[in-house]
Amino acid sequence: MNFNSELLKDLVKVYGPSSKENLIRQFIIEEIKEFVDDIVIDPLGNLIAHIKGDGKKIMISSHMDQIGMMVTDIDEEGFLRFTNIGGISPYNIISQRVIFENGTIGVISHEPMKDMSKIKLENMYIDLGVFSKKEAEEKVKVGDICIYHSQFNENDNVIFAPYLDDRVGCFIAIETIKKLKSPTNDLYFVFSVQEEVGLRGAKTAAYSIDPDIGIALDVTSNGDTPKAKRFAISLNKGAAIKVKDNSIICHPLIKETLVDLAKKNKIPYQMEVLEFGGTDVGAIHINKEGVPSGAISIPTRYIHSVIEMASKNDIYNCIILLNEFLMNKF
Repeated sequence: MNFNSELLKDLVKVYGPSSKENLIRQFIIEEIKEFVDDIVIDPLGNLIAHIKGDGKKIMISSHMDQIGMMVTDIDEEGFLRFTNIGGISPYNIISQRVIFENGTIGVISHEPMKDMSKIKLENMYIDLGVFSKKEAEEKVKVGDICIYHSQFNENDNVIFAPYLDDRVGCFIAIETIKKLKSPTNDLYFVFSVQEEVGLRGAKTAAYSIDPDIGIALDVTSNGDTPKAKRFAISLNKGAAIKVKDNSIICHPLIKETLVDLAKKNKIPYQMEVLEFGGTDVGAIHINKEGVPSGAISIPTRYIHSVIEMASKNDIYNCIILLNEFLMNKF
């Protein structure tokens, strides 16, 4: 297995919360521009890379944006109050570092709480290490967005990193683009914006592309940690083929094609029946008259926390499965 850890390391550290995807978009353009026929940036900011083919028009979507925190107020002592951009749990962010687009670092803490089970984001603040509102406003302003500031690490088995959701999906798309040779189908790789706040980029991209088939690449949860909720997804047991989540019941043709290709090519796989959440495919499949759609998911532990974890073998198998799917004649 030839696993490009350096690319994934670079992807997860680029700043790009929802609505501020310009830096990660430019990074991806530089990675793929020599391997695609056309690149378009649509009005909402989606990056759409086209590889021409004669078969079905397939839209492959992975989202560029990250969850984060937006400043709502700065008090007289320079402490920042904030709201969430996407799914943020207060329990995951206590005493964690954050970074703003301009490089300003802060740490998240909270007011004294008699009962920590009742903590909400409104009880929390960001400390920049300043001592006045004026000093804080020289560094950040209301409306600025910060993201988690933590390190990428790996061992022989797994990646430990912030924002595998969904930079690992972008990684799989990029690696697939580089491997494709004379594709059977007409391929539109979408690196979407604002997925974390409502699948917004995928919705507009699907409308403009009007695909025959849709595929999303995104993380999914796990059921293999101590006392985890029963869920038939584990790390290091293969690519996850989505059956359903809260945004979609996948089209039988797409789901069965993925399963058949995995079996034929001896690609380890798992069936994903997720009882919550959603991905870009939730928006793609209800575009216009409807689009047969599915998803290849990457089993991931600790989603939306400061450090997420995924298996290198699973990621690699997702690349192989996606490549086989895109080369398949429908």
